[in-house]
Amino acid sequence: MLWSLAKVVLFLCIVAALALFGASLSETGGTLRLWVFNQEFTLGPLAGIIALALLLLAMWLILRLSGLLVATFRFLNGDETALSRHFDRSRERRGYQALSEGLIALAGGETTLAMARAKTAERLLHKPELTALLTAQAAEASGDSRTATEAWKQLLGHEETRFVAVRGLMRQKLAEGDTSTALKLAERALALKPRHSETQDIVLKLQTEGGDWRGARQTLSEKLRTGELPRSVYRRRDALLALQEAKTILDEGSTPEARDAAIEANKLSPDLIPAATLAARAMIDKGDIKGATRVLKKAWEAQPHPDLAGAFAEIAPTETPAERLRRFDALLSRRPDHEETRLTRAELLLAAEDFTAAEAALGAVPEDHPTQRALAILAAARRGQGAPDEVVRELLARALTAPRGPEWCCEACAATHDRWGPVCSSCNGFDTLVWKDADRPHALRPALRPELAPLLFAPALGIQKPAPVAEPVAEEVVEPEPAPPKSAPQEPDLPPPGLTPDEILRRVN
Repeated sequence: MLWSLAKVVLFLCIVAALALFGASLSETGGTLRLWVFNQEFTLGPLAGIIALALLLLAMWLILRLSGLLVATFRFLNGDETALSRHFDRSRERRGYQALSEGLIALAGGETTLAMARAKTAERLLHKPELTALLTAQAAEASGDSRTATEAWKQLLGHEETRFVAVRGLMRQKLAEGDTSTALKLAERALALKPRHSETQDIVLKLQTEGGDWRGARQTLSEKLRTGELPRSVYRRRDALLALQEAKTILDEGSTPEARDAAIEANKLSPDLIPAATLAARAMIDKGDIKGATRVLKKAWEAQPHPDLAGAFAEIAPTETPAERLRRFDALLSRRPDHEETRLTRAELLLAAEDFTAAEAALGAVPEDHPTQRALAILAAARRGQGAPDEVVRELLARALTAPRGPEWCCEACAATHDRWGPVCSSCNGFDTLVWKDADRPHALRPALRPELAPLLFAPALGIQKPAPVAEPVAEEVVEPEPAPPKSAPQEPDLPPPGLTPDEILRRVN
């Protein structure tokens, strides 16, 4: 109301000022003489200004008329759109101005203004491939998914904007959580532009999350072919996908195909621990003992791991602890000073009841890197040597609060996993799990139950793994009994994995 009143008052002031100016000019003396075609014209000051304004108006009309004549001449010469372009020139200028204002408003976060300018530009320009794109982006920024979806669908009818429209709809479906439809849209977008790196990554991510390992391998091959992925990275990730494909086939019960897929995964990346263990087990099933041994030795030389030791033990499941200790020398000698080598050798010596040698095999591991596994093995070795209860209980107390040691940790989100997988279950990162100590404090990590001393359990010992216990419960330590004489060795009643350190020590005795 006040603004309307102010505009009326301003208009009246301008009219009054012009009237006063004209009156002052009419009262001013002097004349203006003009000669046109030998005719003399005498004008006063006010009449002269009016004549000048009429002259400028006439010149403008002449220019407009000349433009119309040129457009008519072009139309008569065969240019069918010459006249329409002439009359639409002003409208297009206003339309492009509205479009530029909408883009600036969108960049500045003014989504409501951007959508309003997009509607104005659409009314003036009649070019939906431009205005609908601005509308879709502004609607997405403001959270209006319905308007954005309608705008993206409108862009599907134009060839030059079809790829952008498919990607926009794909983002909408991803935001809604409809990954199956998003994958189909991503594959369609990739078919339109096969070399688009971001779309390739989205397709690969959705395929791995959905368990389509074969399709993911094809997408990975396409990234290599288009030069978007180095060959070394490709071989590593292709091995991961081949490994998961082998596991899927194995779960479905197709053993021959699973064996071939597991061996292929190991060939693609020999240092990949899960691939080596799966390939070794496939070779064991085929009776290829030498091949399984060779695969595990090569992987152990790259990175010692408890899973590799477990698979190596499965090569000869009926051997005695002494025979197993001798056979493991060929594997452990590959990395003799590694922490995992020391722990594995100590476990084997515990199984052979050589408790003094087991403690010596540990070396400085319990002091330099005191983990649950290392302290449990040390406690078992001390108990086997007849150490006092106070010493054993101190080790047990330390083991209960000690860190778990190396785990499968995600380099992207630092989440820990009890099993390896190609995709992090926490952040969905692909190929982000590495075997290392967790970055988070032990008290903040999930309470995953470690399997202590996994090599103590051979089928020849007649011991089976029990179901995991829900919570660790400390039990009272039982007084040790004299160890049996070496001349008459007996098979030890060794603890199964997944128990507390107190239970381990009690069962060792």
